[in-house]
Amino acid sequence: MPADDVLYGNADVIKAIADPTRLKILHLLKHGELCVCEIITVMEKPQPTVSHHLNILKKAGFLKWRKEGVWVHYSLSNPKIIDMLNELLENR
Repeated sequence: MPADDVLYGNADVIKAIADPTRLKILHLLKHGELCVCEIITVMEKPQPTVSHHLNILKKAGFLKWRKEGVWVHYSLSNPKIIDMLNELLENR
């Protein structure tokens, strides 16, 4: 059996995708990098809300980011993330 800290870490990763808003963000990013301002527009949610969800996904390792001037651009850390999620949810 894995150690407790490993199990808690795995649970945190699963919790990160257990939210419809975060799943939508992941699906948006499957098409490529987006600026936070673009994500806000599509999500129709306030900037603090979107930033909160982006930070959770980033901490869980799903996203990578880069700063360009005042703008932050996000992309998937692994393009196969969406395929893995779809496969996981396909058989439920």
